Amino acid sequence: MDTQLVELDLADWTAAKANGAWIAALEAGKVLYFPRLAFELLPEERGLLTPAVLSPDVRNISLNADGKLKGAAGDDAVQRAVAAMVSRFREQAQQLINGLLPHYTPALRLAPTSYRPAQVETRVQSWRADDKRLHVDSFPSRPNYGERILRVFTNANPDGLPRVWRVGEPFEAVAARFLPRAKPYVGWQAKLMRALRVTKSLRSEYDHLMLQLHDGMKSDLEYQKTSPQQTVSFPAGSVWVCFSDQTSHAVMSGQYMLEQTLHLAAAKQYNPNSSPLAILSRLTGRNLV
Repeated sequence: MDTQLVELDLADWTAAKANGAWIAALEAGKVLYFPRLAFELLPEERGLLTPAVLSPDVRNISLNADGKLKGAAGDDAVQRAVAAMVSRFREQAQQLINGLLPHYTPALRLAPTSYRPAQVETRVQSWRADDKRLHVDSFPSRPNYGERILRVFTNANPDGLPRVWRVGEPFEAVAARFLPRAKPYVGWQAKLMRALRVTKSLRSEYDHLMLQLHDGMKSDLEYQKTSPQQTVSFPAGSVWVCFSDQTSHAVMSGQYMLEQTLHLAAAKQYNPNSSPLAILSRLTGRNLV
């Protein structure tokens, strides 16, 4: 398998410029990797690099677009400091994307920004929620009708430890492998789940198939071991960007990461035909939303 990483020599969050080759790689599901683009912590923020700032029984801390902080432990001063740090990362992530992908800017929809101080290796989860298994992102309760999930990550580990991923085969290869195993979409079941509020809106066939890919990948232990993949160590002080609904990935180890999610309608891509929605529509031969 060819490498799924594209390494870019950028050290300034505000200096990114659109480049056709980088854009095509990103929209093909590759990971843009910036080894010198560090998120520099302020001196007063270094004390926030501890699991103690994470509330019990939550996976991460998040800052909503309206500035509301969730999942953080500590007094008001700690809460304000965490919110300020996460907000500063959000601004820099948006600057990077706006420079790198200016065509997206008017169409982007901001999602919560997260800070993840927990250690990946010790996290215990069900197989469906276990992100140490290769998967593409899809969410059972939140249908998105093909809207893209664009994510900016940075490793802020104070001890210099990497965040280790496995990156798998291209999306079309995943789809070709797992679509024949997918359960058929049933409209009345989707309506019932909406009526029972299992889903926040009506699940489309696209969302159904994406969940089938997600679950099929995670449940197939032989696939996890033997499918085409590469292990990537993202060092402390680096940044990487990908469409997590398209890039097959697994998070194997690491601690202290910040992440910004941005949503984009598939039609607003530089090349809409490279989106998972377009690929699944082509492979199934029908409209899925």
